[in-house]
Amino acid sequence: MNINQTQRTRPWPGFPTSRSSGSFGDANCMEQLLVHCANAIESNNATLSQQILWVLNNIAPPDGDSNQRLTFAFLRALIARACKSGTCKLLAAMANAHYNLALHTHKFSVIELASFVDVTPWHRFGFTAANAAILEAVEGYLVIHIVDLSSTHCMQIPTLIDAIANRFELRVQHLVYAESGEALVINCHMMLHYIPEETLSDFPGSKSNPYSYESSCSSMSSFRTTFLKSLRSLDPTIVVLVDEDADLTSNSLESRLRSAFNYLWIPFDAVDTFLPRGSKQRQWYEADVCWKIMNLIAHEGLQRVERLEPKIQWIQRMRNADFRGISFAEDAISEVKTMLDEHAAGWGLKKEDDDLVLTWKGHNVVFASAWLPRRYLLLEELDCDAAGAEVVVHYAEKRSTIAGAEDDVGLLLICCFHEIPLWLLLEGGSSIAVHG
Repeated sequence: MNINQTQRTRPWPGFPTSRSSGSFGDANCMEQLLVHCANAIESNNATLSQQILWVLNNIAPPDGDSNQRLTFAFLRALIARACKSGTCKLLAAMANAHYNLALHTHKFSVIELASFVDVTPWHRFGFTAANAAILEAVEGYLVIHIVDLSSTHCMQIPTLIDAIANRFELRVQHLVYAESGEALVINCHMMLHYIPEETLSDFPGSKSNPYSYESSCSSMSSFRTTFLKSLRSLDPTIVVLVDEDADLTSNSLESRLRSAFNYLWIPFDAVDTFLPRGSKQRQWYEADVCWKIMNLIAHEGLQRVERLEPKIQWIQRMRNADFRGISFAEDAISEVKTMLDEHAAGWGLKKEDDDLVLTWKGHNVVFASAWLPRRYLLLEELDCDAAGAEVVVHYAEKRSTIAGAEDDVGLLLICCFHEIPLWLLLEGGSSIAVHG
């Protein structure tokens, strides 16, 4: 479990305990029952699995309160795991007779996705914090190259372009090669956790897996480490990393179930504040969360793509890749607070060292961090004042040369939007990036 997330008091605030199910209705009891059911399935104990299934089936209807719907999603994922693995055949047969294990996820149009982004700060938090950090980092540059690695179809970028345009004269150019002196911005929004990490190689059979990091990296490395070092080699002006703050990488089913249960209660709880019961939008929203749970619990190896790491782990990875964290300015914090005022009172903001963290009822949800390449100067051979002056002159000359060449051009913005499995980049695969 994420060390930044304390164990919440049971039952949760705003979660009514079902009178019909008595003490079984609180979250702690439901979590324990799910863990016992998972262990029974893993040990092929059909009798115990059926007994726990019967209890869970009676206390967690799919149309119940937030607590019950969360538990039902995990129950369905465990049944799917039993069916998939071939263990507990009696349980699988029973499940097929009484449960529809198919998840009907909705393919969002651009307009539908935009409306979902607006009704909750889950993504808007990262957009707002990242844009403020980027805007500050590109101050003084006449050429800005933006690489957007995100899962939201670049919904963040129009707002960023508007902010840049309000500050500078702007023109947009497509498919331009990197120019000397341009600002290179790399924006990573809830995408990097889909890159395989170290625990994938520990799963049986993974050594024959073509995507196993062991085939191309040392035993001390991983695709995530390799990818971040590749970003560092580009010498970007700024890298912004936004992701969900949870630890869902364990190869232990019990550990993963507990961590996921104590994180994914948040979207089920928060949805009551922005989508009405019975609406199609709410069904789509919860189906997406259920898909994550299904992927986390029912699948292993390469099929398990939901591999969130907590903020503290990403911080260590970025430092190991030769980046240094920078703090968000007060203007950025103020913008995030203003955005949160548009949403329900349960959402909050806290600052942890250099990073910003979105919270729901005090629990960590999403973090935003900003990074610069760490640069090393051999100051022992120079007077410190002289060395500092030399660095300042170097960058001043670099920018003045650009300004002198194209004074009438205004700001040149180059946008590069990527929506591909990032590990393909590490395998030398051809890019199918969409540029705009």
